[in-house]
Amino acid sequence: MNGLTFHRKIEENTGLLIFGILFVSAIGGLVQLLPVLTQESLETASANTRPYSAVELTGRDIYMRENCVVCHSQQIRPLVAEVERYGPYSRAGEFVYDRPFLWGSKRTGPDLHRIGGKYSDDWHRLHLLDPRAVVPNSIMPAYPWLEERQASETGNITNKLTVLRRLGHPYTDEQIANAEADLEGLTEMDALIVYLQMLGTGFSEEDAAMEGGSH
Repeated sequence: MNGLTFHRKIEENTGLLIFGILFVSAIGGLVQLLPVLTQESLETASANTRPYSAVELTGRDIYMRENCVVCHSQQIRPLVAEVERYGPYSRAGEFVYDRPFLWGSKRTGPDLHRIGGKYSDDWHRLHLLDPRAVVPNSIMPAYPWLEERQASETGNITNKLTVLRRLGHPYTDEQIANAEADLEGLTEMDALIVYLQMLGTGFSEEDAAMEGGSH
């Protein structure tokens, strides 16, 4: 039986065709999953990476709710052009406390993974209220309602931290007990800015040195 005959036989046999598709898909899945299950660096946090605080986690929830991830990625690839524009490329250890990941797949706006500390809180506030006041050609919409809503109304932060601890995030009893108090007096705008200001700050020169020493 030559290759053409075998191929025709598979096409004419529905059961065999389905089996072949599932078999090839299974191999592809294993190729993707096995490195994740065996590579320790994917489960080990970078030196300065820590779980999100109550305020940061609330800001992250707002970021997701407002669909910021649709236009902004949070994954800098190890390409010269991206590193020169955005900063050090993203490492796996920086995402161990992300549930879900917000890597994104489209960049209508710039990547935000190294945005933390790049601009002041006042810049972010003005940018969110009136994007074109700081970036004249921006097509980003304004988010004035974030100044009117209280961060404490975004969701039950105590329950969120409790669930995340069950999933392995090292929150202490004190952090969980004080979570609601940490949000008092803050608007959703405040929480979102706090989240943006910590993005990308979990990677340091110490991490880079450790990587260099491991090669």
